[in-house]
Amino acid sequence: MRYVWATGTHQGRIRDRNEDSVYPETSGAGSGPIIVAVADGMGGHVAGNVASALALTTATEASPDSDIETAERLLSANEAILEHVREHQELSGMGTTLTLGLFLEDGTLELAHVGDSRCYFVRDNELRQLSTDHTVVAELVALGHLSPDDVDKHPQRHLVTRTLGLGPVTVESKTLSLETGDRLVFCSDGLTSMVNNDEIQRIVTAGDDPEATIWNLIETANSAGGVDNITVAMVDTRA
Repeated sequence: MRYVWATGTHQGRIRDRNEDSVYPETSGAGSGPIIVAVADGMGGHVAGNVASALALTTATEASPDSDIETAERLLSANEAILEHVREHQELSGMGTTLTLGLFLEDGTLELAHVGDSRCYFVRDNELRQLSTDHTVVAELVALGHLSPDDVDKHPQRHLVTRTLGLGPVTVESKTLSLETGDRLVFCSDGLTSMVNNDEIQRIVTAGDDPEATIWNLIETANSAGGVDNITVAMVDTRA
Protein backbone atom coordinates (compact mmCIF):
# COMPACT_ATOMS: atom_id res chain seq x y z
CA MET A 1 0.00 0.00 0.00
CA ARG A 2 1.16 3.53 -0.71
CA TYR A 3 1.02 6.23 1.95
CA VAL A 4 0.98 10.01 1.60
CA TRP A 5 1.55 12.01 4.77
CA ALA A 6 1.88 15.54 6.07
CA THR A 7 2.76 16.92 9.50
CA GLY A 8 2.67 20.33 11.10
CA THR A 9 2.96 22.02 14.48
CA HIS A 10 2.25 25.52 15.77
CA GLN A 11 2.91 27.25 19.06
CA GLY A 12 -0.64 28.58 19.25
CA ARG A 13 -1.67 32.06 20.28
CA ILE A 14 -1.11 31.93 24.05
CA ARG A 15 1.86 29.70 24.97
CA ASP A 16 5.36 31.17 24.95
CA ARG A 17 6.94 27.99 23.55
CA ASN A 18 5.96 24.83 21.72
CA GLU A 19 6.13 21.69 23.87
CA ASP A 20 4.70 19.43 21.15
CA SER A 21 6.82 17.24 18.87
CA VAL A 22 5.89 15.46 15.64
CA TYR A 23 7.47 12.73 13.52
CA PRO A 24 8.34 12.88 10.72
CA GLU A 25 8.97 16.62 10.57
CA THR A 26 8.36 16.83 6.82
CA SER A 27 5.67 15.62 4.45
CA GLY A 28 6.29 12.67 2.15
CA ALA A 29 5.08 9.54 0.42
CA GLY A 30 6.10 5.90 0.34
CA SER A 31 4.98 2.30 0.40
CA GLY A 32 5.86 1.69 4.03
CA PRO A 33 6.73 0.75 6.58
CA ILE A 34 6.61 4.26 8.01
CA ILE A 35 6.20 5.68 11.50
CA VAL A 36 4.04 8.72 12.26
CA ALA A 37 3.75 10.09 15.79
CA VAL A 38 2.64 13.06 17.89
CA ALA A 39 3.88 13.86 21.40
CA ASP A 40 2.58 16.58 23.71
CA GLY A 41 4.95 17.61 26.49
CA MET A 42 3.07 18.10 29.70
CA GLY A 43 2.03 21.73 29.98
CA GLY A 44 2.68 23.15 33.43
CA HIS A 45 5.39 20.58 34.10
CA VAL A 46 9.14 21.08 33.86
CA ALA A 47 10.66 20.89 30.38
CA GLY A 48 7.73 19.38 28.53
CA ASN A 49 9.45 20.18 25.25
CA VAL A 50 12.46 18.11 26.32
CA ALA A 51 10.22 15.19 27.27
CA SER A 52 8.27 15.16 24.01
CA ALA A 53 11.39 15.46 21.84
CA LEU A 54 13.23 12.75 23.78
CA ALA A 55 10.22 10.44 23.61
CA LEU A 56 9.92 10.77 19.84
CA THR A 57 13.65 10.40 19.28
CA THR A 58 13.73 7.20 21.33
CA ALA A 59 10.51 5.73 19.94
CA THR A 60 11.57 6.24 16.32
CA GLU A 61 15.31 5.51 16.49
CA ALA A 62 14.87 1.85 15.50
CA SER A 63 14.01 1.34 11.83
CA PRO A 64 10.34 0.78 10.95
CA ASP A 65 11.56 -2.49 9.38
CA SER A 66 12.69 -3.82 12.77
CA ASP A 67 10.77 -6.41 14.77
CA ILE A 68 10.23 -4.03 17.70
CA GLU A 69 6.56 -3.79 18.66
CA THR A 70 4.99 -0.36 18.79
CA ALA A 71 4.22 -0.70 22.49
CA GLU A 72 7.88 -1.47 23.17
CA ARG A 73 8.84 1.74 21.41
CA LEU A 74 6.74 3.71 23.89
CA LEU A 75 8.07 1.77 26.86
CA SER A 76 11.61 2.54 25.69
CA ALA A 77 10.66 6.21 25.41
CA ASN A 78 9.30 6.13 28.94
CA GLU A 79 12.52 4.64 30.29
CA ALA A 80 14.61 7.17 28.36
CA ILE A 81 12.79 10.06 30.02
CA LEU A 82 13.09 8.48 33.47
CA GLU A 83 16.82 7.92 32.93
CA HIS A 84 17.26 11.51 31.72
CA VAL A 85 15.57 12.79 34.86
CA ARG A 86 17.79 10.61 37.03
CA GLU A 87 20.78 12.34 35.44
CA HIS A 88 19.20 15.81 35.49
CA GLN A 89 17.22 16.15 38.71
CA GLU A 90 16.21 19.71 37.85
CA LEU A 91 13.94 18.21 35.17
CA SER A 92 12.02 16.04 37.62
CA GLY A 93 8.31 16.08 36.80
CA MET A 94 8.54 16.37 33.03
CA GLY A 95 6.35 14.06 31.01
CA THR A 96 4.66 13.65 27.64
CA THR A 97 1.86 11.96 25.78
CA LEU A 98 2.76 9.86 22.75
CA THR A 99 0.53 8.49 20.01
CA LEU A 100 2.44 6.47 17.41
CA GLY A 101 1.36 4.60 14.30
CA LEU A 102 3.43 2.07 12.36
CA PHE A 103 2.08 1.76 8.81
CA LEU A 104 3.14 -1.52 7.21
CA GLU A 105 3.52 -2.27 3.52
CA ASP A 106 0.54 -4.67 3.56
CA GLY A 107 -1.84 -1.97 4.82
CA THR A 108 -1.72 -2.87 8.52
CA LEU A 109 -1.65 -0.07 11.09
CA GLU A 110 -0.12 -0.85 14.47
CA LEU A 111 -1.07 1.86 16.96
CA ALA A 112 0.47 2.53 20.37
CA HIS A 113 -0.79 5.29 22.62
CA VAL A 114 -0.40 6.91 26.03
CA GLY A 115 -2.13 10.12 27.13
CA ASP A 116 -4.73 12.40 25.61
CA SER A 117 -3.30 13.07 22.18
CA ARG A 118 -5.52 11.30 19.65
CA CYS A 119 -5.63 9.16 16.56
CA TYR A 120 -8.71 9.45 14.37
CA PHE A 121 -9.68 7.06 11.56
CA VAL A 122 -11.68 8.26 8.56
CA ARG A 123 -13.43 5.91 6.12
CA ASP A 124 -16.39 6.69 3.87
CA ASN A 125 -16.43 10.26 5.28
CA GLU A 126 -17.03 8.98 8.81
CA LEU A 127 -14.68 10.04 11.60
CA ARG A 128 -13.93 7.60 14.43
CA GLN A 129 -11.55 8.00 17.35
CA LEU A 130 -9.18 5.02 17.52
CA SER A 131 -7.27 6.03 20.65
CA THR A 132 -8.69 6.27 24.15
CA ASP A 133 -8.28 9.48 26.12
CA HIS A 134 -6.32 8.61 29.25
CA THR A 135 -7.94 11.33 31.32
CA VAL A 136 -9.99 11.68 34.47
CA VAL A 137 -13.08 12.79 32.55
CA ALA A 138 -12.84 9.94 30.02
CA GLU A 139 -12.76 7.46 32.88
CA LEU A 140 -15.76 9.14 34.50
CA VAL A 141 -17.67 8.93 31.21
CA ALA A 142 -16.74 5.25 30.81
CA LEU A 143 -18.05 4.55 34.32
CA GLY A 144 -21.29 6.38 33.60
CA HIS A 145 -20.57 9.06 36.19
CA LEU A 146 -20.30 11.90 33.68
CA SER A 147 -22.22 12.75 30.53
CA PRO A 148 -20.11 13.27 27.39
CA ASP A 149 -21.91 16.60 27.01
CA ASP A 150 -20.45 17.77 30.31
CA VAL A 151 -16.80 16.90 29.62
CA ASP A 152 -15.85 20.34 28.28
CA LYS A 153 -17.17 22.02 31.43
CA HIS A 154 -15.60 19.66 33.97
CA PRO A 155 -12.88 21.26 36.16
CA GLN A 156 -10.64 18.18 35.78
CA ARG A 157 -11.00 17.88 32.00
CA HIS A 158 -7.26 18.44 31.43
CA LEU A 159 -6.00 15.92 34.02
CA VAL A 160 -4.18 13.05 32.31
CA THR A 161 -4.12 9.62 33.98
CA ARG A 162 -1.33 8.09 31.88
CA THR A 163 1.82 9.75 30.65
CA LEU A 164 5.38 8.88 29.73
CA GLY A 165 8.13 9.95 32.10
CA LEU A 166 6.47 9.82 35.49
CA GLY A 167 6.85 6.13 36.33
CA PRO A 168 5.64 2.72 35.11
CA VAL A 169 3.03 3.01 32.38
CA THR A 170 0.59 0.79 30.50
CA VAL A 171 0.59 1.30 26.74
CA GLU A 172 -2.64 1.04 24.76
CA SER A 173 -2.15 -0.97 21.56
CA LYS A 174 -4.43 -1.61 18.58
CA THR A 175 -4.09 -3.13 15.12
CA LEU A 176 -6.20 -2.11 12.12
CA SER A 177 -6.39 -3.31 8.52
CA LEU A 178 -6.47 -0.30 6.23
CA GLU A 179 -8.10 0.09 2.84
CA THR A 180 -7.34 2.40 -0.06
CA GLY A 181 -8.93 5.79 0.63
CA ASP A 182 -8.61 5.67 4.42
CA ARG A 183 -7.29 8.71 6.25
CA LEU A 184 -5.61 8.76 9.67
CA VAL A 185 -5.27 11.89 11.79
CA PHE A 186 -2.89 12.16 14.77
CA CYS A 187 -3.16 15.29 16.91
CA SER A 188 -2.36 16.87 20.25
CA ASP A 189 -5.14 18.20 22.46
CA GLY A 190 -4.31 21.70 21.30
CA LEU A 191 -6.54 20.81 18.35
CA THR A 192 -9.28 18.85 20.09
CA SER A 193 -9.70 21.32 22.94
CA MET A 194 -10.44 24.06 20.38
CA VAL A 195 -12.22 22.19 17.56
CA ASN A 196 -15.03 19.68 18.15
CA ASN A 197 -15.30 16.36 16.35
CA ASP A 198 -18.02 17.53 13.98
CA GLU A 199 -15.81 20.35 12.72
CA ILE A 200 -12.76 18.08 12.52
CA GLN A 201 -14.81 15.64 10.44
CA ARG A 202 -15.98 18.43 8.14
CA ILE A 203 -12.43 19.58 7.50
CA VAL A 204 -10.82 16.18 7.03
CA THR A 205 -13.55 14.96 4.65
CA ALA A 206 -13.55 18.08 2.48
CA GLY A 207 -11.34 16.40 -0.13
CA ASP A 208 -8.20 18.49 0.32
CA ASP A 209 -4.75 16.92 0.25
CA PRO A 210 -3.04 16.14 3.59
CA GLU A 211 -0.82 19.24 3.61
CA ALA A 212 -3.72 21.64 3.08
CA THR A 213 -5.92 19.75 5.53
CA ILE A 214 -3.51 19.77 8.47
CA TRP A 215 -2.93 23.50 8.16
CA ASN A 216 -6.66 24.10 7.86
CA LEU A 217 -7.08 22.23 11.17
CA ILE A 218 -4.26 24.19 12.82
CA GLU A 219 -5.59 27.52 11.59
CA THR A 220 -9.10 26.61 12.77
CA ALA A 221 -7.76 25.85 16.26
CA ASN A 222 -5.89 29.14 16.34
CA SER A 223 -8.97 31.03 15.17
CA ALA A 224 -10.92 29.46 18.03
CA GLY A 225 -8.42 30.78 20.56
CA GLY A 226 -5.25 28.75 20.12
CA VAL A 227 -4.78 28.38 23.87
CA ASP A 228 -2.35 25.46 23.53
CA ASN A 229 0.29 24.16 21.13
CA ILE A 230 -1.33 22.51 18.11
CA THR A 231 0.18 19.53 16.29
CA VAL A 232 -1.38 17.45 13.51
CA ALA A 233 -0.11 14.56 11.41
CA MET A 234 -2.16 12.98 8.63
CA VAL A 235 -1.72 9.84 6.55
CA ASP A 236 -3.72 8.97 3.43
CA THR A 237 -3.76 5.46 1.97
CA ARG A 238 -3.43 5.09 -1.78
CA ALA A 239 -3.46 2.14 -4.18
